[in-house]
Amino acid sequence: MIEKEKITQGVFNMFKVNMGIKSGEKVLIVTDSPTVEEWMKYDSEKLTDFVERSVLAKMVYEIAKEKLPDCSVEFFAYPSVGKHGSEPGNEAEKKMKASDVAIAITSYSLSHTEARENASKAGTRVASMPTFLPQMFHPGGPMAADYRKIDEDSRRLAKLMKDNREAIVTSPGGTKMKFLTRNGRVDTGIFTEKGAWGNLPSGETYCAPIEGTGEGKIVVEAGWFSNLKKNMTLIIKNGRAAEITGGGKVGDEFRELLAFDKNEEPYISRRNLAELGIGTNPDAKRPDNILEAEKIKGTVHLAIGDGSHLGGKVSADLHQDFVIPRPTLLLDGKVVIKDGEWLF
Repeated sequence: MIEKEKITQGVFNMFKVNMGIKSGEKVLIVTDSPTVEEWMKYDSEKLTDFVERSVLAKMVYEIAKEKLPDCSVEFFAYPSVGKHGSEPGNEAEKKMKASDVAIAITSYSLSHTEARENASKAGTRVASMPTFLPQMFHPGGPMAADYRKIDEDSRRLAKLMKDNREAIVTSPGGTKMKFLTRNGRVDTGIFTEKGAWGNLPSGETYCAPIEGTGEGKIVVEAGWFSNLKKNMTLIIKNGRAAEITGGGKVGDEFRELLAFDKNEEPYISRRNLAELGIGTNPDAKRPDNILEAEKIKGTVHLAIGDGSHLGGKVSADLHQDFVIPRPTLLLDGKVVIKDGEWLF
């Protein structure tokens, strides 16, 4: 059950600090809701999480209506698209483009979609909050972090990430990856400029690896992905996932999604090594929620699927992050992170 009194201040701070809300602006709260097919497919635990997130979005709308009386506040819900990075439909995109600020509290991410990108191009400030949990608004949670310090740290780290630098990522869990980077970008949680966008909670530096350069394996450890009970390994060859082993039911879902026996779209683009990200939020802690886990200071994350919204060349209907705890990261031979500790 969501306790409104525990999230109200955090919601208000989000609008004032993170979004820089101004009197008279148009605010949109957008969410997705389970389809009939998903009600039949998902178990009660997953449906509860899904529905609670939609209710949270409605509650954020109600708080905004109360706390931002000088703004126009709208709520919009659309049917679930089933996976991260798939388009939400024309009506959702139209409403986002018509707003000054769009808050997307969804179960499936809008971050790497044309709808989000077109809204940003139209000048909308967008906070994408897929799999967001009410506790993230609580005091001491990742939304209560010092976002100005996060901004400083993220930008300092981005300066180390340059075009065509060799990145090597290893971990005690078995991850061992090598690829070439692009210039670093930041997601700092301060979206006050026209067209600014990013995740909330925020705190990461990231880039899209050079396509075709990724080689090695990504080991997703049990507990570091929702419902993952056994380690899952992605084998990366020539910049694409070539095989997935382990992972139990979660592994089965990704093997079906990537369909390694098929050599056509959309499967080929879904396999693309899409992102290197580095968490910079010291108040992010939860490992099994990707939105929060990828922001944990002392982790890195690697993603498959769409890289076009990160500066890469591959467009896909999927963008999926995998968080690596206790990593070691080298850039052109220089150790930047060792066993999760920053050395720069």
